[in-house]
Amino acid sequence: MQLYCNSLTGYQRLKTREVKIGDLLLGNFHPIRVQTMTTTDTMDTIATVEQSIRCIEAGAELVRITAPSKKEAENLLNIKNELRKRGYTTPLVADIHFTPNAAEIAARIVEKVRVNPGNYIDKKKFELIEYSDADYAEEIDRIRERFTPLVQICKEYGTAMRIGTNHGSLSDRIMSRYGDTPMGMVESAMEFLRVARSESYHNIVLSMKSSNPQVMVQAYRLLIQQMDAEFGECYPLHLGVTEAGDGEDGRVKSAAGIGTLLEDGIGDTIRVSLTEDPEFEIPVCRDLVKRYATNDQSSTGNGVVAVADKLNYSPFEYKRRETFTIDNIGGTHVPVVIADLSKITRINREHLKAVGYSYDEPTDKWNIGDAAADYVFTGNQILDFALPGTLKVICYPATWAEAIDKAPALTETYFPIFDAAAYIDANKKSNRINFVMKDCFSDETPVNDFSFIDDIGKDKTAVLCVSSENKNAMQSVRRMFVELQNRNIQNPAIIICDSNWQTADEHLIHYSTECGALFLDGFGDGICLGMSSSAYQNAAQVNASGRNYLQSSSVEQFINNTAFSILQATRTRISKTEYISCPSCGRTLFDLQETTAKIRSRTNHLKGVKIAIMGCIVNGPGEMADADFGYVGSGVGKITLYKGKEIVKRNIDSEIAVDELINLLKENEAWIEPVNN
Repeated sequence: MQLYCNSLTGYQRLKTREVKIGDLLLGNFHPIRVQTMTTTDTMDTIATVEQSIRCIEAGAELVRITAPSKKEAENLLNIKNELRKRGYTTPLVADIHFTPNAAEIAARIVEKVRVNPGNYIDKKKFELIEYSDADYAEEIDRIRERFTPLVQICKEYGTAMRIGTNHGSLSDRIMSRYGDTPMGMVESAMEFLRVARSESYHNIVLSMKSSNPQVMVQAYRLLIQQMDAEFGECYPLHLGVTEAGDGEDGRVKSAAGIGTLLEDGIGDTIRVSLTEDPEFEIPVCRDLVKRYATNDQSSTGNGVVAVADKLNYSPFEYKRRETFTIDNIGGTHVPVVIADLSKITRINREHLKAVGYSYDEPTDKWNIGDAAADYVFTGNQILDFALPGTLKVICYPATWAEAIDKAPALTETYFPIFDAAAYIDANKKSNRINFVMKDCFSDETPVNDFSFIDDIGKDKTAVLCVSSENKNAMQSVRRMFVELQNRNIQNPAIIICDSNWQTADEHLIHYSTECGALFLDGFGDGICLGMSSSAYQNAAQVNASGRNYLQSSSVEQFINNTAFSILQATRTRISKTEYISCPSCGRTLFDLQETTAKIRSRTNHLKGVKIAIMGCIVNGPGEMADADFGYVGSGVGKITLYKGKEIVKRNIDSEIAVDELINLLKENEAWIEPVNN
């Protein structure tokens, strides 16, 4: 039985069954398909058609439309006919949650239906019920009875199906037996898949979605293992992180979850769920997928990466690699952020503003933000001004030696960074922290020729800085972490990632995929992001021309914010408010984008607070299960507020609902007054 993918050291697509969705083929090494979901009212035929066309022309290969009741399901025929009349043949997907009869209507019209096993038949009341084995078996029989008619219709009409589990909408029955776990998500889907297979119906795609990338990744891995163990084969997988939000944060969170799986060859179709118009999701999807377009399904990339004899960590649960502490790095410390300022010709105080430090000259004081880097890499520069008390400098060995020779007190704030060979030969090292760079497996070094690692393991001042020039860089660095654990090397390690892409979205996806995958597996005590010289120059020119570079005032600020966003998305360091915001659909009961922006503007200073903003009850109490507070549409112009899973205020007028949310935060001591700088 395989672990969860074909190769942990190179890129190989996971073989899955071939599924036909209209004329589109999915799985079985076909290209990874991109899709999105409309946000219009399904009963507004023309609006839905025109938005679908915008999505198709942006590159969507499937378009999903909500069908919450029979009338919307029936109107799918008008939408489909109008699209076909205009010359568009892209397959349509009906999104069904609570209404089996709507699914049965839709399955006769569109090319694919999506059902959520958590609420398609089961009712979710957030109740803990003890099920005996007999009771549980009786419930499975009920699922078989209610679900089989849809399976038979799909089989008759050649309609595909997605069995789409959502972490936040697991049924009370699943929750009672498995808890709020990735394994519960897997079993929820497997129950429906077993029914379909018993009817010899296999035109099926599966998904395991969560707003928490850790849970999402673990659930997909477990699902693959379970399908392989039970059936000896895998069905195609639809990847996505639910309620990712908008802007930079939504892209980072989605890329961390989706990209982690794509790196291991997992995934046959993807959807990036942003709280933005759906056509804006497609370019992000395409940027994610194009990274793998040149990777042959059997390619192992450049360089030789030896296969590990054993896997010494569990990919199915999060556990941070054990390390000892060096200053503020490793051990139980949150991962540090290192800002690369080395491409700035002459660094001054003003440049530190981009990485979280603002200097006030009249008072001669520094203001330190929540996204303040812990270290700055200056290359060959010694700074000619006093630093904020918490900030430290990393520089090349010769520069470090010059700095401490001139001012011995700088041994407390300046530290050298060596390459592996120079570290071994160095006569002069810091007695506190020495950073040691290792390009992992790019030089085809055999695993048994890593004596320098053993030397590092004996040095309680050595912090590894790991990166790779391999095409499959993430796998190479992960393989190094496995080797460190095999050798019981517990030095802390910084993950270094450079980008050679060009656009902001491409950089975000590159960083989030390669670093996010490692942090989600518990590796990494710090992060340092950079750009190649050509990419940096291009980014600087874009910024200087006045075009918006994802709300950043400089390339350095963009990179620094991205580093903190990756740590936030992977739940390894919380530095800001987290928003669990659904991407809107035809069920949404208020202007989701406008409301999200309004709530964000009032609450974005509440570090560590998780606020869910949900358009309707379908994604409400379920997908916001991980949130501290929830703002959920409960009717036209009406909002219900939650604390955790508990309703606190029901059916509030939307005009005053944001103020009532602020009051709820205050009542629960989660509010602090914003500081005006």
